[in-house]
Amino acid sequence: MGGPGRILLQLVDGARKPLARDILVRVIDGDKNQVLAEFLKGPTIDIKVPTFDNTRDFYTVLASLDGFVQAGFFPVKVAENTLRPVFLMLLPKEGKPKFTNASWSKFKAQKPAIADLFMSDASSETAAKRRYGSLLTREPSVGAGLWNIITALEQIHLSVGTALSYMRQLRWDASMQQDRFFGLADRQLVEQIEIATAQGMFAPEVGPGLFHPGATSSYKQLQFGEANVQVTFHENADTPGGLVGVEVDMDYFRDQGAHAIIEVVPNLFTRGLTDPKRIYVLRWIAGRQAGVPDFAPPYTIEA
Repeated sequence: MGGPGRILLQLVDGARKPLARDILVRVIDGDKNQVLAEFLKGPTIDIKVPTFDNTRDFYTVLASLDGFVQAGFFPVKVAENTLRPVFLMLLPKEGKPKFTNASWSKFKAQKPAIADLFMSDASSETAAKRRYGSLLTREPSVGAGLWNIITALEQIHLSVGTALSYMRQLRWDASMQQDRFFGLADRQLVEQIEIATAQGMFAPEVGPGLFHPGATSSYKQLQFGEANVQVTFHENADTPGGLVGVEVDMDYFRDQGAHAIIEVVPNLFTRGLTDPKRIYVLRWIAGRQAGVPDFAPPYTIEA
């Protein structure tokens, strides 16, 4: 057995604010031995664990609080005299999307290009604003999913611009669901995603038409263990010149070696739609673990 290793656990709630509560923290080593199970004061908890210089050093960290969805992360690879940060978000079990920071006036002032995208096919800004407001009120899960994808696209930096910068129009109809939307993009996005694929940022999907009827190609982001973007092209669709049909969605896990752990992932093995609340927490955890800018869509999950 080696000297102690350190896990610095940092906890936030669904509003991305520090969770200053007594949290039940469980730590399990790579041999499935529980080395810690007690209530500790958040939001920052310094945990010392033994090291073994073998697979026992791959720890699982779980955090639980009454009324909240349990969250955790695996593997937490510790080493002697080394600090290993872990970031977790606990959502309230009855939490719902809160769009205070996603009002039309706020995001138009802060991100005018997104406002332009949202009203690109509308007869007027007033009509686009009304359509958007109705979506948030009547279908908040769809609104949350929309902002998850928009925020994720904005964080994908291609050889020229971001993935979001190539979007030209969204389809505001029943095809806009809580886990995906359809629209039009500049055809240069196809080439940009192919370049990103050659750089290892994406992987092509085999037989894209199987899960995306009419698709000609589809690419899944590889940056994170969870909550990656998938960009699917419909190049045979009838579109205006210079544009291509595109479908964008987000999935829970890149593969079975999932890192973030949440208490319940509904519909993971069913035909149900991906839950945007789970995408929200998984992507935030994955981003913080990867050391990239925070995943911060302009809504929160609150009770």
